[in-house]
Amino acid sequence: MIKLIRPTKELKEKALDFRQEFFDNGEKVINGSELLDQTENYDDWLASVTANTSAKTVDPAWVVTDTFFAVDETEKIVGIIDLRHTLNDFLKDLGNSGYSVRPSERRKGIASEMLRQLLTIAVQSGMTELHLSAEKTNEPSIKTITKNGGVYERSFEFEGELADIYRIVL
Repeated sequence: MIKLIRPTKELKEKALDFRQEFFDNGEKVINGSELLDQTENYDDWLASVTANTSAKTVDPAWVVTDTFFAVDETEKIVGIIDLRHTLNDFLKDLGNSGYSVRPSERRKGIASEMLRQLLTIAVQSGMTELHLSAEKTNEPSIKTITKNGGVYERSFEFEGELADIYRIVL
């Protein structure tokens, strides 16, 4: 069982350990992390993530976004997921949410549960639908999306990769 919690200062060491596992696994991108994979300073990342939760403080180049760590019963960070409340031109093909599961915790249903819980948050935020993307070769993500009600909408190409957009009506 997992729960979604907002990043905090107290989670710094666990978050850095989470990030390092991706790097140790040869993965340089952590989807849904609001650039945790590209930020050297956790405190700067936390300030950015916190600012992006409000229309008054969101980075002008971004959209209001809620970011959550998924933690297990031991409070270990097992995943990360974000909820983008609107889509700008850059995000129209990427969708309302991105997510990643810690390499050692994959194939346990964590991504499906994270997305299931995020759908409740989206409804509480007044959203009526979500658009999510997955590369055509990312079968686990496609299964996660369709398991949560995602219906194929269209295909596109991003950075040389073919991908699909799915819509989940809330």
